[in-house]
Amino acid sequence: MDGPPATTRPNALVRRLQTAVRVLRARPRLLKALQTLLVALMLGFCAWAVRSEWSDAWPRLQHARPGYVALSFLTVGVYYLVFILGWMRLLSAWGIRISYRVALQAEMVSMLAKYLPGGVWTPAARAVALRRSASVTDTPTVLASVFVEAALSAISGVIVFTISLAWVREVHAPLWALIAFAVLLASLLHPRIFRPVGHKLLKRFGKDDIEPVPFPVMSGLLLFYCGTWLIGGFAVWFMLLSLGASPGLSTVPFLGGVSAVGAIVAVLAFFAPSGIGAREASMYGLLLAITGAGPALGVTLLNRFAITLVEVALFAVGIGAWRLSNRHHD
Repeated sequence: MDGPPATTRPNALVRRLQTAVRVLRARPRLLKALQTLLVALMLGFCAWAVRSEWSDAWPRLQHARPGYVALSFLTVGVYYLVFILGWMRLLSAWGIRISYRVALQAEMVSMLAKYLPGGVWTPAARAVALRRSASVTDTPTVLASVFVEAALSAISGVIVFTISLAWVREVHAPLWALIAFAVLLASLLHPRIFRPVGHKLLKRFGKDDIEPVPFPVMSGLLLFYCGTWLIGGFAVWFMLLSLGASPGLSTVPFLGGVSAVGAIVAVLAFFAPSGIGAREASMYGLLLAITGAGPALGVTLLNRFAITLVEVALFAVGIGAWRLSNRHHD
């Protein structure tokens, strides 16, 4: 006997999810308990990551130059604080305007959620955070913005990495695979593909249609994200200096591209919390093109520790700002 048509199955799934949401809303204590459990799991995985990375990074940090270490951590923080502006611009292109404080909170919640195994937690956490802190109920558009943000960031990272090879030679990287991946993402953002695919996926969440981001906005954001990878390149450059290496300033674009490749690999390795292991392996291999094995390993460990520490710190800042805002309104 034939089953129900394939087109009805997603609708049935959505109805079940909507029923589950109504049940949870009718039981606020259960909902709060589940939210507390999820936050505890997220913080637990994050604490595990910090402890593991600290034990690996500490032997290298003992001999590092404190000034350059501080500059590298500060630059990583600047990268995140600037990166948020791109997401705000994407949301505003779709008519959703939020404050920087709200965007910071949502972004940092999603950054910590990536320490949970599985790739679904990051966009889900951001959508939930916006709903709770800014009453943004257009979840499909928020999810679409997360995808477009990730796609543009990845494409720009591949662009920066490819251009940087004009200054750095003897790099053993799957360049054509990276370019093919960037082309695939760019094709998904093309209006003729984005519109029907977005309609098919987002209608399951109750949204009939979503317009592609205007080309001028898309182009501007692509250049913007290229700039963010250069900021990331300066962070890695300072890390190399802190460990006694002497890379030239011309290596900054390459180092930004290395960070981008590591981030892409981490996203694709969704089965690992925050892509731990996959990012480090790719970054270490690429750094060998400009430095020795010792500094490359040290920077790889230091970079992982810096990312986690800065994400936790910015999350704490976002929570503090949220509490101060609530007290002010009260």
